[in-house]
Amino acid sequence: MGAVEGLTEFAPVSSTGHMILVGHLLGIEGNQKVATFEVVVQLGSILAVVVVFWERILNIMGFNTRLREEHDLGKLRYTHILIGILPFFLVGTLFYDFIKSLFKPETVVLSLILGGILMIVAELIRPSQPMTQTLDQITYGQAVGIGLFQCLAIIPGFSRMGATLSGGLLLNINHKTASEFSFIMAIPIMFAASGKDLLENWSELQINDLPLFIAGFITAFIVALIAIRFFLSLINKIKLIPFALYRFILAILFWLFILN
Repeated sequence: MGAVEGLTEFAPVSSTGHMILVGHLLGIEGNQKVATFEVVVQLGSILAVVVVFWERILNIMGFNTRLREEHDLGKLRYTHILIGILPFFLVGTLFYDFIKSLFKPETVVLSLILGGILMIVAELIRPSQPMTQTLDQITYGQAVGIGLFQCLAIIPGFSRMGATLSGGLLLNINHKTASEFSFIMAIPIMFAASGKDLLENWSELQINDLPLFIAGFITAFIVALIAIRFFLSLINKIKLIPFALYRFILAILFWLFILN
């Protein structure tokens, strides 16, 4: 489960969807302790983002790091991140109970298909020459737009990365830059969502669960650390359509052989 989380959290294929499907295959769904375990491994993945982007994060917070001095960085500010994540937090807060009711394999299968269609549409109609090539060129309007697309990811299986990448392309941002902005936006979102779920389910934990949770956390962290760097080097080369096709194949196979 830790490896699945680390591999899929930052690819446009939906880590939540994969965790639900894998949990269904392993017969460990619908359990509060399992839900808490999934929260813990997500924290392992997000820690990997912090490690990869630590200097950029300090720049956003206003600290003058070596990276900022060498590359004159700093135009991307914390305000871009705040307005990018605000729509997601509002929708997530208002519809929290409804969103949780969607966490089931049938929803994931449908969302994998719909998200894949959006990714293909974004690739086909995006501008041929993106104007925004780096994080420091992202405007406030683009940050709001990506934030609105991100709201689609409240549906399990849709993929936060898939939604934000598609939105970025349609808003004239190149693949790598949209990916990096999505990674950084994920930090406050995942910490807040995971922290809330962890506090609510804390009573379910026992001391003998600790080794299991630590193993999942460390595995997710290591795998995500590798996956992030690999994805950033890959996304500008292969684009989104191969990921969309993978989503279609996974949805069809799961529907035919598992849900029927």
